[in-house]
Amino acid sequence: MIDSFGIFNKANNIVKHIGTRNTLQIASELGIKIYYGDYQDLLGMYTYRWKQRIVLLNNNLDDYLRQMVLAHEIGHDTYHRDLAETGLKEFTLFNMKNDTEYVANAFASHLLLDNNEVFELAVDGYDIVQIASFLNSDIKLLLIKMQEMNKMGYNFNVPCHPERNFLKNIKA
Repeated sequence: MIDSFGIFNKANNIVKHIGTRNTLQIASELGIKIYYGDYQDLLGMYTYRWKQRIVLLNNNLDDYLRQMVLAHEIGHDTYHRDLAETGLKEFTLFNMKNDTEYVANAFASHLLLDNNEVFELAVDGYDIVQIASFLNSDIKLLLIKMQEMNKMGYNFNVPCHPERNFLKNIKA
């Protein structure tokens, strides 16, 4: 079973400790090395080799998408470093049918989106599309955030569940 409170607390502790939600700064502060390349059909990938925490990022990503993909990969660093040592494969990175991908996406949603901001906008009557726009977020990532917030006691009417592999369908 996925520990929604634990994921939320871990992401928020990182944000509080580092003082930002900017994933490039977070990765730097955490000691994660980022390598950019012109990767075909790959937004990003996390690996742990030679005691180095490494994220490969497609250099064609705009800032908005880079933040989201890097937040997801920081989630892998936080929760799945042991899997990366033994060969976390690219094809599993966006397969949300397994818990590792869902945890990385839930972590990313908490790292990038503040509970209070999401809650206040929802209470003010804004819909999912408007909230995502105000928070410069992907709608599907916002849906994951709201589903996770519901598990922590909020009562959002989440109109649909995001495709479990939504990141895989994004093209750089």
